[in-house]
Amino acid sequence: MKALPLLPHRLAQVVASLSIVLLAACAGGPPVPDWQANAKGAIDDAVTAHLTGDSRAATRAFERARAEVARTGRPELVARVELMRCAAMVASLQFGPCEGFETLRADAAAPERAYADYLAAKPLRPEDIAHLPPAHRGVAAALAGAGAMPGGLPEIDDPLSRLIAVAVAFQAGRASPAAVALAADTASAQGWRRPLLAWLGVQQGLAQRAGETAEVQRLQRRIDLVRPAP
Repeated sequence: MKALPLLPHRLAQVVASLSIVLLAACAGGPPVPDWQANAKGAIDDAVTAHLTGDSRAATRAFERARAEVARTGRPELVARVELMRCAAMVASLQFGPCEGFETLRADAAAPERAYADYLAAKPLRPEDIAHLPPAHRGVAAALAGAGAMPGGLPEIDDPLSRLIAVAVAFQAGRASPAAVALAADTASAQGWRRPLLAWLGVQQGLAQRAGETAEVQRLQRRIDLVRPAP
């Protein structure tokens, strides 16, 4: 029985190591079910639109993906679409309940529930931390009180994974200024307007509290450049 992954490459790297195949269907071989191909395209569009700052397009695309997956009648697969939506939001410092996932939590697998709690910066039990992608286990262990916040965030190769790790640490009040700068640099290198504006705003707030007027002004010039024209 062949597992067919159904998620964009960058986001796949964020969640594929959950020891589950996100949005997978069992099939003996081609042809791929049309709902799966349609949902993959919609998710690709949704993640790109979200990170580049097109909220309307992102919402429409995520809803298309959800509708396609709902055709299977499998709530655990729909729960994974919602988890992917929330992961992209956390990377942009959009925190809050992952409502779409929570309504389906009872049908989600343990690794997905653990990842949802991680995105909310909740302390996890060791057995739940083991379900997370390896890149995120150090941050999760630190949040659970099992050690210092890891300093190896630059070693997380995938840009979106790196942003999520810093965002989780930030949500818990554990992100250093260097980690914040890393997140801003990561978003900048990818041309991801939404997370870049969010992280530049955090940097500017840190500079304001430190009384670094010149740095505040420099960051404002960057923000003005990135912010879309009205």
